Amino acid sequence: MEKTAIDINKPRGLHQYQWEIFLVVLFLAVNVVNSFLSPYYLTLDTFVSTPMNFLDKAFLVLPMTMIIILGNIDVSVGSIVALTSVLMAVSYNAGLPMPLAMVLALLVSTTCGFINGFLQIKFKELSATIITLSTMTVFRGIAYVILEDRSAGKFPSWFSFLAWGYLGKIPFILIVFVLAAIVFAVILHTTRFGRMIYAVGSNRTACEYSGIRTDRIILGVSMLAGLMAGFTSLFLTSRMGSTRPNVALNYELDAIAMTVLGGISTNGGKGRITGPLISIFLIGFLNYGLGLRNVSAQVLLIILGFLLVLSVLVQNFTDRPRQKSPQKSSAPTRRSDAGDGSDIHENSAQGG
Repeated sequence: MEKTAIDINKPRGLHQYQWEIFLVVLFLAVNVVNSFLSPYYLTLDTFVSTPMNFLDKAFLVLPMTMIIILGNIDVSVGSIVALTSVLMAVSYNAGLPMPLAMVLALLVSTTCGFINGFLQIKFKELSATIITLSTMTVFRGIAYVILEDRSAGKFPSWFSFLAWGYLGKIPFILIVFVLAAIVFAVILHTTRFGRMIYAVGSNRTACEYSGIRTDRIILGVSMLAGLMAGFTSLFLTSRMGSTRPNVALNYELDAIAMTVLGGISTNGGKGRITGPLISIFLIGFLNYGLGLRNVSAQVLLIILGFLLVLSVLVQNFTDRPRQKSPQKSSAPTRRSDAGDGSDIHENSAQGG
């Protein structure tokens, strides 16, 4: 009886994937247009090698999906990338073995994520945007204090394999990203931790009264964001061959744009990771196609802005019928737009 009341407004079948289908159609259209721009575009090598130019920032989209489902925004991830990249390069040039320098980068980035989460927990009256905006300035500032306007590099030759190497005929970075995407998809859509993310994003106050330890969820997601920022710094530094304090500028905006374009609701509690994954490749290949004709990057920003506005309008339009529909059953209901967190109330009674 309760199941009927819960699912009465929930989209079924392919209808619930309508935005992902729309993104796939856009992706196909982009590739059709690109094929007319270059006669050499429609080759297997193009589709395999092109992602090597933009997949470094794609690692940020995975935790950003969780953050926005929580109803938060993290604008500090780009600065975390810069700080960890600078620390890795400086520590290596100071004599630390490169593998240990890479581990240090991951530890520092995860610590930065912990700081973000800790501040959000202790200062709940401040929004996550304000907190991460502050830490964004601090992290980037530390990178400038360490390296000033100089660059650092001279990494070992094998380090470039991270960004430019192949395993067989598949880029190494693509393999790592696919594995990371699978891990995040499993966490978000099949585990209790993922269901709690949807629950907190749907109604944080109700979760706290239900006994869910929301602080742990926020802290865990923030640390995941820091960890993935560390991986981004590894691949970005490997791709460039050196680093500066101003690397990864606007990476946080790109990650947010890809996530929102993927259909993740900025109101929290709604969305699937498949949408952002498609939008990563949509924007990446769109940018590549514009580069074939030397089109200004500003044109990409205009197109991306239009798509983001369209995404928000579609989300509001599809949510409106459910918001206005009266509840005809006295059975307890939960948000139908909580994605794969449909059983959050059973878990809420067990705590976080």
